[in-house]
Amino acid sequence: MLEKTERVITVNAVYRCPLRVVREHYLRPCVPCNSALCSQPEYCCNVGKLLPAEVTHYMVPDSSVFDYFEILEMPELKGVIWLQTVTDALHSKRGWRYCNKLRSLLKDPSHECVLFANEYHVSCYHCEGSPVLCSRIIYAAALWYYKHCGEKIPIIIVADEDSTKRYKVKSKGVYVMTFKEYLNKFYSDLEAAHNSCDFIDEALYEEKLESLEASGINYNKYLPPDILEAGLKSGLKVLGKMGQGQLDGRHVVGITQKHKRDYIVTFPSKEDILYYSRKTKKYLAVPWDYRIPRIRISRKQAEKYQFCRAIIHIDSWDTDSRYPDGHVVGTLGTGGDLEGEMKSLLMEHDISERPFSEAQMGELPVNTAEKPWSVDHEEQDRKDLRKTHLVFTIDPKGCEDVDDALSVRTLSSGNLELGVHIADVTYFVKPKSHLDKEARARATTYYLPDRRYDMLPSVLSSNLCSLLRGVDRYAMSVIWELDMTTYEIKKVWYGRSIIHSTYQLSYEAAQELLDGNLSITGNIEEFQDMEEKEKEDRLQELTWAIEKLADIASHFRAQRGLDGALDLDGIEISVLLDEEKNILDLVPRQQRRIHRMVAECMILANHWVARKIYESFPRQALLRRHPPPRQNLFSELKQSAKAGGFHIDTSSNRALALSLDNAYDVSDPMVNKLLRNMATLAMSNALYFSTGSCREREFHHYGLGLDKYTHFTSPIRRYADIIVHRLLIAAIAEDKTKTELNLLSDRCLEELCDHINERHRAAKLCQRQATELFQCHFFRDKDADRDERCVADGIIYAFRDTAVQLYIPRYGIKGTANLKTKDGCVLHFGANGEKIGWVPGALWRSHKQADCVTSSGQGVTFRIFEHVTVKISVQAQQYHPNSLRLEILSKKPYLDPEARHTPKSSPSPTRELVEENSKENIPEEYRQFQQTKGESLYTLLEEMKNLAIQDISNNL
Repeated sequence: MLEKTERVITVNAVYRCPLRVVREHYLRPCVPCNSALCSQPEYCCNVGKLLPAEVTHYMVPDSSVFDYFEILEMPELKGVIWLQTVTDALHSKRGWRYCNKLRSLLKDPSHECVLFANEYHVSCYHCEGSPVLCSRIIYAAALWYYKHCGEKIPIIIVADEDSTKRYKVKSKGVYVMTFKEYLNKFYSDLEAAHNSCDFIDEALYEEKLESLEASGINYNKYLPPDILEAGLKSGLKVLGKMGQGQLDGRHVVGITQKHKRDYIVTFPSKEDILYYSRKTKKYLAVPWDYRIPRIRISRKQAEKYQFCRAIIHIDSWDTDSRYPDGHVVGTLGTGGDLEGEMKSLLMEHDISERPFSEAQMGELPVNTAEKPWSVDHEEQDRKDLRKTHLVFTIDPKGCEDVDDALSVRTLSSGNLELGVHIADVTYFVKPKSHLDKEARARATTYYLPDRRYDMLPSVLSSNLCSLLRGVDRYAMSVIWELDMTTYEIKKVWYGRSIIHSTYQLSYEAAQELLDGNLSITGNIEEFQDMEEKEKEDRLQELTWAIEKLADIASHFRAQRGLDGALDLDGIEISVLLDEEKNILDLVPRQQRRIHRMVAECMILANHWVARKIYESFPRQALLRRHPPPRQNLFSELKQSAKAGGFHIDTSSNRALALSLDNAYDVSDPMVNKLLRNMATLAMSNALYFSTGSCREREFHHYGLGLDKYTHFTSPIRRYADIIVHRLLIAAIAEDKTKTELNLLSDRCLEELCDHINERHRAAKLCQRQATELFQCHFFRDKDADRDERCVADGIIYAFRDTAVQLYIPRYGIKGTANLKTKDGCVLHFGANGEKIGWVPGALWRSHKQADCVTSSGQGVTFRIFEHVTVKISVQAQQYHPNSLRLEILSKKPYLDPEARHTPKSSPSPTRELVEENSKENIPEEYRQFQQTKGESLYTLLEEMKNLAIQDISNNL
């Protein structure tokens, strides 16, 4: 039943006195409260996002806290009730920009806040809106909420000092305090916010609040995200003033930071400080990102933070000013210091360093020396594989988060059984728990050269979930029955299991066993203190399992190859550190056969799990797709290959795979590696998605050549895998009603996929920039003119207008070396190929070569895939991250005197497979019957190939 009343509105007419307008206003007794503690759910008809029931209180902000809107945007503040009275005041005082931000906040499922239309509720409405009445309206709405929720949860109103004095102890269950008092009293409950990037240390949030109160901030004029987005939409043009100030002549190409008004800057020394205006007493701080204009700050702060990397919050940007105004909210360390640079990277990519809270750790099982955790041997619905299967793991040295194990055995029927066993993380991480929410927010484990930031507490990631040797562990298993000769899949089983890993092998040890080097057992801990007979039997069993797994993996890899699977090659660097984290060396990672074997088994498991969950949940399964790349991105690959005498066909993934296999130079295997790396750079990014968000023909994974694919094999370090585990458990459950309650809807899953994709991009970019940072620190303290480690062999793989693109295999570095300077000088070399210097001249280039010709007519030619000697040095930056500088010293290839660091370049995997399967180990007693002098059938085929292309016309 609606109740009719009147509402008085004051309208500011142009050139007239304010007018009082009376309008009809209808009230109702049933307005949705959107609370999980609602005492009358059938009466309120709550739909959509609800306030959580597990919080300690609900918070109601009034219009006085708009200056702290940046803190209210933090997802750690839970249970926030936005009243319509406050949102109307927000619109009148701040404009549509803040209303749009609040609207986005209310729609975001990660922010647990709701809107309550108190202006239409019978018990909360008042006809006029003076400041005194507004505070009375807010208090009445809060009191109604407290009673409506059955007095189960207190309501805290965050208001100004006048309202606090007036209503502080007026009624039980409703409390009023200022925003500063609220943070002081409840900051322990906001541990995640306290340790976030906005508050770097314990005293910073006090400094931030004081600066916010004292700065007289004009929040209507700051560096807004819509201006940045406008720059993107306008084709990356210089924005000019755009009504909000000038962008210092820089191009805006997108800002990836979560908090758009907080930026990393570097303060110069007192002598070099950039003085802006003697009248305003302002100084300029230089942002860490080249794309951000300089920011004006006060003189006091500029002198206080000399040589520091700091976080500046942009407060305002006057329309008549070239630079925005800001203030310091935190420090990250000294500029150029490794730790400070790492903190800058974490801040730039919004990576949290905060520890897990007590509430999250309290959900973990007890695991102490007095009471160690162990599996429940009588747990139902788990297949016990401990006595029937030889299970082992293969991981990098020192790996702690072991989340996958393998097994293979011969069945009584003669067929083979292949098993992939993955850590059962979902047993410990329950849906909607505190731990689950934190893992969802982090989305992935961040691996950096000298550290990592885990998605899950180390109690799980390094212990209870990790499939360590010699202990019983819960697992999610996928087991296939294969034909013993053709490896055809007969049937597949999915389910929860209990396993006992017998061996925890490193990649190096497993590769030695695969190569037949049995002496490596001295380095395998499981074989220590074992009798010789038992050792021989156990070693034979393990070697057979590894060899059989390698054969099976080769078979499935060949099958995917027929469907167009690509074998691409990215450049990954291992940073070797000592105990004090000093950089000892940079070593490119080598891809061995054992790596491909393990990867193929994981791909097989991911593919079959994707098929299973899509079959059961066609509208809400989490899969991973890889869209085909745009053809124009292959132009540089095609040009470089053509210059090297190869043809690359990019019409399909299968054609590209065949072209890359054929683009092999016997005299220089690095050519194929470079071409594969260039093909990798041309690829689009693989993405997680919900199957209800796109059509089935878009599910295809271009790089792997599979119609359906997901991530199932790394739940310790990827939240997407946890979701897939829950989907698989629901798909194989007999009683689906219980398990399906924990599944996400299509819309929620799509939003989650967007979040996971964004976090994975941030992790990948941060890892790459951290590696570049360590490369710079490795060469920073070395004399480039004397230290032999600063000279290495480089390969030219592309040409630019005035430079060449180089790849240095020794360190895995890719960079640019200039051939011509801005003043018109080109490189000049002597007759012996050694660099003489820079002389005036001209540069002509094509996709095949570049010619440097001096003014005297002398010239030198650089060709594609040519080896040159390169000097590596560090180009120091005062305000921005350092970078490596490459300089060509000689036209001749550089040979490492000891050749101990140069990685051995292996041929393409397909060619390697052909060679391996063509070899025949012929006993000595049968060699007299050979019809060829070669050592294998492969040699005979190569001889026949050479005879076929010889010109025999002269012999006729």
